[in-house]
Amino acid sequence: MTDTLRPADTAVPQTPDGSSQTLRRSIGVVGGTLLTLSCVTPASTLFVVVPDLFGTLGTATALTIALGSLLCIAVAFCYSELGTLIPSAGGEYAMVSTLAGRLAGWLVFVLSLLVVLIVPPVIAMGTADYLAPVVHLDPAMTGAGVMLLATLAGLLDLRANAWITGIFLVLEVIAAAVVALLGFTHSRRGAGSLVSMQVAGSGHHPDTVTAMMVVSGLAIALFVTQGFSTAVYLSEELDDPRRSVARTVLATLAISSVIILVPVVAITLGASDLKELTGGDIGSMVTAWSNSAVGTFVSLCVALAIVNAGIVMVIQNSRVLFASARDRAWPEPVNHAFSRLGRFGSPWVATLAVGVPGALLCFVDLDTLYGVTGVSVTAMYLLVAVAALLARRGSHRHTPAWRMPLWPATPILLIAVLAYVLSRQETGYLLWTGGITAVATLYWALYLRPRRATHWLVSIPEDARA
Repeated sequence: MTDTLRPADTAVPQTPDGSSQTLRRSIGVVGGTLLTLSCVTPASTLFVVVPDLFGTLGTATALTIALGSLLCIAVAFCYSELGTLIPSAGGEYAMVSTLAGRLAGWLVFVLSLLVVLIVPPVIAMGTADYLAPVVHLDPAMTGAGVMLLATLAGLLDLRANAWITGIFLVLEVIAAAVVALLGFTHSRRGAGSLVSMQVAGSGHHPDTVTAMMVVSGLAIALFVTQGFSTAVYLSEELDDPRRSVARTVLATLAISSVIILVPVVAITLGASDLKELTGGDIGSMVTAWSNSAVGTFVSLCVALAIVNAGIVMVIQNSRVLFASARDRAWPEPVNHAFSRLGRFGSPWVATLAVGVPGALLCFVDLDTLYGVTGVSVTAMYLLVAVAALLARRGSHRHTPAWRMPLWPATPILLIAVLAYVLSRQETGYLLWTGGITAVATLYWALYLRPRRATHWLVSIPEDARA
């Protein structure tokens, strides 16, 4: 139990063969924000994830996303402080391991690994729906193709990817803006409908959306803006991480929340009736508000946004595996493979290791992927909040870092809210996530803990210690 709460020792990062190995600092706040926003992928989230929320929450969807965004402010404060205090490509697991102990860090790593493996194929499978105006494709096969394409792009230099994703990001913001404009100009109901708490039921009678349904939906709402945490994964490649990590995290959350929430409000007001809103077919609504050409343009922009999201998520996820291998989380042959860098400075084996399984996950039931992701994100945020509560003890109290306002009230309140949200999730998804976590705990107890002198050693780049 002492390994759970006792801070882990840190070291200068080295590869399993003993040589120093760090990623190249090559991007600033603007490049980091472009990559992070692309990982949030506001437009593809709007068109792929939000329709499911419309199906269960109806007119309460905008309210639920707004509440989730407010909750994410506290989460962003935690990430900003911890990400500047522990600037490592390991992201959440490096932060939590250092401050709350190795077991807690290992569990966060497993949860983050679930998220980084599941989210890209969830988004990628939406590509076929938005290519439909041009060509009809199988969703699973198309999603797998997008994942493989993103994997190839992820092998390139990070600076090149920042430009690629930046161009795609402009297109998806334009698509979201078009949807918002059309929705507001075709409004059929007043602002009061945003709190009317109705969803289309059987027949022609609306059902009431209860407060408990909103609380349950918060897990997916947290997933909607989840990508803002990407900045901490890029902290080893950001110039001056002590300043740029916090700026990137907070700016990305603010921008992505606006890009997602404003069109959701517009769609709620502009849908012809409650049944159409609950159906969540945003592409059809856009075509009805304008014409088929505009609908096709928006759909193609969304398809590009999904490809963009896949590229950035593969980049992020490969950094997680790279850092875990560098910190010796696996048997030595695996550590050696995952920590290898290619000619462009990217961890090419780790990139393949997250991209190829992501392509295979495109053939798994989508509802299960959504449910497990929602539980994993909520539990991961909870453990990050616990680490933030412990961030000002011992030597860390005097370490130069961005510090959140209203500490310790912010992490304490966040822990309470997230624990409640977690308790309201479906039992099946809790069991799936809990089972995977239990297996991971056994691996830690039987393999990592007996080798604690040589394995699971959290490392921080030497230039970040100054």
